[in-house]
Amino acid sequence: MKRIMWAISCFSLAGTALVLPFMPDTVPMHYDMAGNIDRWGSKYENLIFPLLILFMSLIMALFLRYFDKKALGAAEEKARAEAQSNLRVVGVTGVLVAAMLTVLQGFILLAACRTAAAGAEKQPVDIGKVSVILMGALFLVLGNLMPKTRNNPFFGVRTSWSMYNDNTWRRTNRFGAFALVAAGLLTVALGLFMRNSLAAATASLGLMLLAVAVTSIYGYRVYLREREAEKGDK
Repeated sequence: MKRIMWAISCFSLAGTALVLPFMPDTVPMHYDMAGNIDRWGSKYENLIFPLLILFMSLIMALFLRYFDKKALGAAEEKARAEAQSNLRVVGVTGVLVAAMLTVLQGFILLAACRTAAAGAEKQPVDIGKVSVILMGALFLVLGNLMPKTRNNPFFGVRTSWSMYNDNTWRRTNRFGAFALVAAGLLTVALGLFMRNSLAAATASLGLMLLAVAVTSIYGYRVYLREREAEKGDK
């Protein structure tokens, strides 16, 4: 997974570098909420985003290294299996994030080229809507990955009560997965059918916060029941 992630990230930078010679020297770099161009800049500014993708891949690579070392150094089979499970989840997440951002970079370049070539004053491609749809798709995939995580300090629903023991972790993250998938489906629908991309992005953020809040409440209730069960056993 690490190699695929780096390949996608490098493709984003290399693809941008290949496109730059065919772009006008000055291209649109920012749009207002109505889609009007409010800043033009050098075409070479388009290299910033691919470099950020590479930086994010570096962060994910460090997480992969952490879980890989934990799996190799685990003294017990249970700890090794948990680290390997988290390693797979982080690897898939890294690939997905790199791919999503690379697709977004492609739309950004397309919009810049088409706008500059036509001498238009508005963006021909609604990057906001594209971003919302891609974010919703990412929510869907991450929601399916969450139940596969094991108790760890970096990924999943991490609260003091969800990390209380393996049962609270498993049940909270399974519930959180359903909440995130639901938020993802609604986010994709918002991106597809809402005309105002800012409103769609705001609603998407609200759905994400709602999913987090509902999952946290559920996780706390699971924690309380777990504590009560432990007291009963004593």
